[in-house]
Amino acid sequence: MLYHTLPHTNLEVSKICLGTMTFGQQNSEAEAHQQLDLALDMGVNFIDTAEMYAVPPTKETQGLTEKYIGSWLSKSGKRDKVVLATKVAGPRNIPYIRDNMALDRRNIRQAVDDSLSRLQTDYIDLYQVHWPQRHVNSFGKLNYHHQDENSGVTLLDTLDALAELVREGKIRHIGVSNETPWGVMSYLRLAEKHSLPRIVTIQNPYNLLNRSFEVGLSEISHQEGVELLAYSPLAFGALSGKYLNGAKPEGARCTRWERFVRYFTEQGQAATLAYVNLAQESGLDPAQMALAYVNSRPFVASNIIGATSLEQLRANIESVNLTLPEPVIERIEEIGVQYSNPCP
Repeated sequence: MLYHTLPHTNLEVSKICLGTMTFGQQNSEAEAHQQLDLALDMGVNFIDTAEMYAVPPTKETQGLTEKYIGSWLSKSGKRDKVVLATKVAGPRNIPYIRDNMALDRRNIRQAVDDSLSRLQTDYIDLYQVHWPQRHVNSFGKLNYHHQDENSGVTLLDTLDALAELVREGKIRHIGVSNETPWGVMSYLRLAEKHSLPRIVTIQNPYNLLNRSFEVGLSEISHQEGVELLAYSPLAFGALSGKYLNGAKPEGARCTRWERFVRYFTEQGQAATLAYVNLAQESGLDPAQMALAYVNSRPFVASNIIGATSLEQLRANIESVNLTLPEPVIERIEEIGVQYSNPCP
């Protein structure tokens, strides 16, 4: 396993991070514990979750992911062996999480306390804003359409609330997710101006079908030390090739839930086929090739992988040992030009 210290922190994280949103929906508590055991045995020390998980979110499963991680931490006694990250949900009409959801002091404090209880720990290493208070292009939206913001909750309000919890020791560091270049730079400017904690990571989608992070955020990662925690590195599993030609593998996420269509546009499927063909022609597993490419990007601090089976999890983690040959990388870049960000 490769390890990397997040800039502006003392957190040393594995290049592979265990994503857990299947816990409580596609994976039982026992299976979740097995995944956690295997991941740690293979050198993974970084675990990412969120208060709204499992996914797809439902009233019945909300919080189960954190509960399963919490029961594993309690049983294993390995809290000091892992870097634990979770997220507070942004504004959305989800009353079973909280009424009047917003990224204000009341909501953030309640969210942290609830997560700490479910996780059976007294501190969170990295606490992230799951999505912004304001309207932004995220979760597959493209082309900016300004909407007037009337929430009354500012970035400074959010940062102040997070800073309180850092001072209290409930969270160690803060990050953002599904954020824009303007948002990241605004958080950094406010932190400097008001002597508040700086954000240290950004968790955004990044994969061969969606390299939009490179347009503006990659330079910020380099210049400001706010590095990427890449989510959806396999594009909902599409880059494994298992959904090509209309295939619907039994039990697979995009078979079970039709809502997951983000990576199945016409151009996206054409690009997927090109990448899968490249992998097969090069004697590589398509999923491992896609993951290895993400692992190799200099702005990626950690690659958040998920799985529903131990076999799949092991193969995904082993991508850290794959160095792509230069001709393969060159061909990936050519395909990336031919099919430029088909699934943002």
